[in-house]
Amino acid sequence: MNASPSQPHPAEWPETQELRDTEERSLPAGRHALHKEHLMAQIRDDIRSTGTSAPARQRNPFLRKAILLPAGACALAGAIVGGVALSGGDGDSDGVTPLATGPALTTRLGAVDAKGGPQLLDRISLAAGSGDTDGPVVRDGQYVYIASKVANTYPKTVNDKTTVVSTELHDRQVWQSADGKDGWLIEPGETSDEGTTLAGPHPIGSAYNSLVKLPADPDALLRKIYKHARADKDKGVPVDQAAFVAIGDLLTESYPPAELARALYKAAAKIPGVVAVDDAIDATGRHGVAVARMDDTGQREEWIFDKKSLKFLGERTVQVKPSPDKNDPIKPGTVVSTSAITQRAVVDGNKQTPSQAG
Repeated sequence: MNASPSQPHPAEWPETQELRDTEERSLPAGRHALHKEHLMAQIRDDIRSTGTSAPARQRNPFLRKAILLPAGACALAGAIVGGVALSGGDGDSDGVTPLATGPALTTRLGAVDAKGGPQLLDRISLAAGSGDTDGPVVRDGQYVYIASKVANTYPKTVNDKTTVVSTELHDRQVWQSADGKDGWLIEPGETSDEGTTLAGPHPIGSAYNSLVKLPADPDALLRKIYKHARADKDKGVPVDQAAFVAIGDLLTESYPPAELARALYKAAAKIPGVVAVDDAIDATGRHGVAVARMDDTGQREEWIFDKKSLKFLGERTVQVKPSPDKNDPIKPGTVVSTSAITQRAVVDGNKQTPSQAG
């Protein structure tokens, strides 16, 4: 993720214009969200199969919104459900009502096994190959439907006083056509109740027709990802972290075939610095194990999996160490981003839900 749980800078998104004046959502230079936008803009352009001439820097509204803004929510869902008082805004003329906000979401940091990441990813890859070995098949005219729970954490400035706040946990629904040229988004705080179109020739790497054309060989797949990570190095994006984030994007708000999912996990196992975390909590409060990597701003991106089935649940980003930027108000223990997948399905029409399918 989008329109976005990865990403264009908030200033590039018309959906965020209602947040001007009293709320400041910009991040210090070099933070995670900007890192992600740099790499993904290039890799999506390289792996797209739509044949359009859209510029590589064009925003991709299909990637998850959880990373569009400095984001957050997680086991924090528990805090929200438990009765944290939230205060909202009055909305504006475009029909988008700002989400209620409350105290910054925090979490207990799971213990890290510095050598356990590759081993855990090998197990996850094997689990992805069991049961349905082929994964989804999306035909022309069909759409991938993904429902998730997300929330955002960001610095908010009112009357020259800055505090860190989190939005309430909320639903996000995305439809994406097989070719990536059509879709729909419904997300409180970002669209009206009816949602917004995602139609248009976007350089989408997460579209199904693009995913099936990616190499299923882990080494070839990783070379493709690193090619763009290295090209982005001059923009201050650490190469290994950029590659890890790119794989996370392809796992989250898309529906990769099982063969590609296995390759993505095996490719991630080859990235230096990947670790295992014994406990992480997704946006809906589900506990799991995590594959993670920390960037140079002290943030750790965690891919969360069910402890027994090793099914992918979602991801979150947690501030683990103090940021090198002394003015950064995000403190260790803060959940900076989150996305929990609640349903993935193939449907026959745009804006159709699985329950409506015949």
